Amino acid sequence: MAIPALRRTRLVLAAAAAAGLVLSGCGGVQNTTGGGSGGTYPSGTVEMYVGASAGGSSDLISRAVSKGLSDSLGASFPVINREGANGALAAAEVSKAKPDGSVIAIQNASLFTITPLAVSPGEVTDIDDFDVVYGISRDDYVLVTNPASGYKTMGDLEAATKPVRYGTTGVGTGAQLAAALLFKSADVPSQAVPFDGGAPALTALLGNQIDVAVLQVGEAIENIQSDKLIPLSVFGPERIDYLPEVPTAKEQGLDVEVTQYRFMTVPKGTPQEVRDRIVEGLEATFATDAYKKFNEQNSLTPMEQPGPEVLEQLKADSKRYADLTKEFGIDLRAS
Repeated sequence: MAIPALRRTRLVLAAAAAAGLVLSGCGGVQNTTGGGSGGTYPSGTVEMYVGASAGGSSDLISRAVSKGLSDSLGASFPVINREGANGALAAAEVSKAKPDGSVIAIQNASLFTITPLAVSPGEVTDIDDFDVVYGISRDDYVLVTNPASGYKTMGDLEAATKPVRYGTTGVGTGAQLAAALLFKSADVPSQAVPFDGGAPALTALLGNQIDVAVLQVGEAIENIQSDKLIPLSVFGPERIDYLPEVPTAKEQGLDVEVTQYRFMTVPKGTPQEVRDRIVEGLEATFATDAYKKFNEQNSLTPMEQPGPEVLEQLKADSKRYADLTKEFGIDLRAS
């Protein structure tokens, strides 16, 4: 029996990680910090945090990059899952870590552009607590439903007479904002069901425990292709290559445009030479056929650009999302 692409990716990454651990053990690698004293970075293990559960797109992307960094920089980059609060729990640990390159993290844009609209000021994660090293990739969101729900088109949703139960990947995420904007624009009664990550939201939808869900395309496409899920809309500015037949929300008369992207970060004050080495490792990773294939298999669009450019995008999106929630009267805390 053929193994689905996403599952193959997980198996390959898991095998690679296991092999890396065996080789590290045989080689007698010292458990020193990534920065080390003297020598070229990294001189020891570098912990790579991911603020989501295992199996979701954030986790898979982090593991693919971890494998590339390990290969190109010659050190171990174990991935550590600290799921919860759309990545805020992991971000808090990273921000407090010693700024020597021993702790790094690929973080989601939504934590800095959307989550601040859903939490109290004291709970906001500040991008100024980190140095943004480099962009990684962009994800697109798709609204999907289980065929058992009875919804086959956006028109069916718009005709709903009872609240539509929609799953998202957590409070303060792009999935939550996209869904809230969609249902508000369409004037459809709805009920939010947030999950901590794409994997549990997908499981709930496949089990028909919710009516629809907003997921990243890479998390949903396998089940779309096997007809286990029906795609109703994507939320980018234009149709995406991976789902060319699925119309955008704007094409369907709804003013909704929300995307997700990820970028590498380190604690504020990390030396430039360390950041430069991480960029060197990332660029080497991005150039490999294996990583390019990973992006294609998981429906990811490269966003491989310098940190300052990523910061500019973050600022622009923060303003746009704040304006949209005000325009439509959306309170993400209650959505």
